[in-house]
Amino acid sequence: MLKMGLISMIATVAAFLAAPDMAGAGGAPSEDKAVAPIVRKGSVPVNGIDYYYEIRGEGEPLLLLHGGLGQIEMFAPVMPVFADHRQVIAVDLQGHGRTPLGKRPIDLAAIGADLAILVKQLGYDKLDVFGYSFGGGVALNMAANAPDRVRRLVILSAPYAQNGFFPEMLPQQAALGAGMAEMMKDTPMFLTYKAVAPDVSEFPKLLDAMGALMREPKDYSDAVARLTMPVMLIYGDADMIRPEHMIDFYHKLGGGLRDAGWMRENMSKNRLAILPDLTHYETFASPLMANVAMTFLDGGGKAPNWAEQVGK
Repeated sequence: MLKMGLISMIATVAAFLAAPDMAGAGGAPSEDKAVAPIVRKGSVPVNGIDYYYEIRGEGEPLLLLHGGLGQIEMFAPVMPVFADHRQVIAVDLQGHGRTPLGKRPIDLAAIGADLAILVKQLGYDKLDVFGYSFGGGVALNMAANAPDRVRRLVILSAPYAQNGFFPEMLPQQAALGAGMAEMMKDTPMFLTYKAVAPDVSEFPKLLDAMGALMREPKDYSDAVARLTMPVMLIYGDADMIRPEHMIDFYHKLGGGLRDAGWMRENMSKNRLAILPDLTHYETFASPLMANVAMTFLDGGGKAPNWAEQVGK
């Protein structure tokens, strides 16, 4: 019971953490046969961080950013949806997966700025961006600081400010640090890290760096105000983000402020989806989520209104 309690506490301690996919946890993650094969991979040095990336599929480019203490493989259950008709550029973020921690603190704005440079170096002038949790915070900052590089943006299960989390979580998040490394040896967070990390001994340092990030009372309201592209917010109805904060985020984007109108004349270009029966630790692996996100990214989703249905 004690061990289960520790694992339960660890699973909720990280503000941007979710249990990654366990495929290949005992060694190199295995390729899902249903997923488009990797056509290009490597590392790109940006501001002292060697970011690992993988490119799959063909079509319009989509940058895919994982959650805290995860890596690209977190998206294995839904990668076929993304890569089916998109060229997916997936990146291991600073200190995660195959990307070394480097010597600087983990900072969402700094990583977002790095990624704007990275995609340019990979040959993309403009692309869609999808970020989950920790990756959602990175995506928000990237889009705010380089709006000319982002066509459409999806933020999954991420707040715009620290007060978006349920208050009882804050002291748990603040406790994350290297002292938890030994307790996490049997968790998916460590096992998937161990499978691919270039230096497994950096794991305690990663926990310290993520803990330091989460102890800072960040508020990215200014970044939200600088978003000029269409944005979709997606959450689970049992997410770690307060529902009131989800709505407030949507309001800041200009959505949900009035009735859309018979002909959608008052409708915001931005969208909010709260999906049923999903927690923070499951949203990233949900086929429903992936299909909702791709419908938005592809510019679709509008149902015929009543007048259109009757041919008027």
